[in-house]
Order: sequence, then structure tokens, then C-alpha cells
Amino acid sequence: MRKPIEIRQAHFPGRAPIDSYGNGGFRFAEMSHRGSLLMLPSGIYGWDMMEGDPLTVDYFQRVLEEAADIEVLLVGTGKDIRPLPAALRAVFKEHGISSDPMSTGAAIRTYNIMLAEERAVAAAFIVV
Repeated sequence: MRKPIEIRQAHFPGRAPIDSYGNGGFRFAEMSHRGSLLMLPSGIYGWDMMEGDPLTVDYFQRVLEEAADIEVLLVGTGKDIRPLPAALRAVFKEHGISSDPMSTGAAIRTYNIMLAEERAVAAAFIVV
């Protein structure tokens, strides 16, 4: 009898710049990932978020768990920029995180620069 396929949550235990993106995924650290990503101090995680999903605190719990190590959170909102809801911005501010929404492409470019500068940056990239 065959073992059932085990689905594990995607996680890369380190920090890496994004090499490329598009067509439903991202390339980084000589790997590829289909779907959205959270780029956190503890590593890179698959993120269950699609363009158009509501931007609620629930989707950002992992970010808040690492808030002590994050000064800036870049939120790539997809093809177009979407403002973050006031309630979400307030929660980030309470945790000492400055949040900046922008298109996913702009967020990736900014993240790569800030990562190279060794800044306390994290990012949430919605797949395009």
C-alpha cells in the first residue's frame, strides 16, 4: 500500500533575495515556490494569500510573532497597490512595525535593497 502524500508547509530557514517573480510564483536561493510568500527574520514561508483576499490581521499572525525583529514590513499587494486597512495598520504600529503597501514588483525591489543593507525588514508578497 502506498503512503499518502504528505503536504508540509513551505519554509526556507534563512533570508534570501527574490531572484525573479511572476506566473504564479517566485524564485529565490536556487529554488522556486508557487504561491504567496512571507519573508521574515526566521525564514521564508509559504503564505495562503491571493490577490483580492481581505488584508486582515489573521493573515499576518506570523509577522506579529516576530515583531521584535522587524522595523519595516513591505506588503506587496499584487499587480496594483492596495491600501492597508486602518485596523491592520494600527496593529502593526502597536507592535512597532512600520508598514508600507505597494505593488508586489515594487515591494520585491525594495525588499532586496533593504535586505542587502542588512535592515530589519520583512515582507509579505502576494503572488502575481
